[in-house]
Amino acid sequence: MLKQQLKEQTLALAGVFQAAELVHQAATTGQWSGYAAEQSIQSLFVLNPETVEDVYTGEYGVNMGLKALRSALGGEQQSGQILAYAVELLQLEKKYRADRAMRQEIGEVLTDISKLDSDNSDLMDLQATALGELYQRTISTLSSRIMVNGKPTHLQNERTLSWIRSLLFAGLRSARLWVQLGGSRFDLMFGRKKTIDACTKILG
Repeated sequence: MLKQQLKEQTLALAGVFQAAELVHQAATTGQWSGYAAEQSIQSLFVLNPETVEDVYTGEYGVNMGLKALRSALGGEQQSGQILAYAVELLQLEKKYRADRAMRQEIGEVLTDISKLDSDNSDLMDLQATALGELYQRTISTLSSRIMVNGKPTHLQNERTLSWIRSLLFAGLRSARLWVQLGGSRFDLMFGRKKTIDACTKILG
């Protein structure tokens, strides 16, 4: 039986790794998994969840992240860049946590962005654009910055850039949640087997 605290921490950490995986996809291919990206973006708008599952619309909302987390902690070579992004997001969270005024401003603007409406299927792009601008105006000014590696053609595309920034935002939100749930760098470094086993149990 998986302990509830470990399950919640694993889901939040999977949120970080899902964002990292999606950023890697976008930067290297110019495409990303639509369902997973939507779940990650929507997690930014769940400001007062009753459970961790509510943040991701259930465990399946971070299915990709659970697999990416398990692969990265298992030492799979192709997960190196994803692990690097995840670690950078956790480092960025420390800087973000210390800036109370920024956190308050972001919380207010996220509420506004969540209310954006569109008559067509472009709502997610509309939200991604607004989130990307907010990220650039706030998070990008912190001393810890994430350098995204990819193909120049994709990194110069405004839509792709907006999604990358939005997904980094989502990863930061999950990193913040993980810390709030008691997660620590020590757990990530020395509790790998425990986390891998938790991923496997949640994935079924």
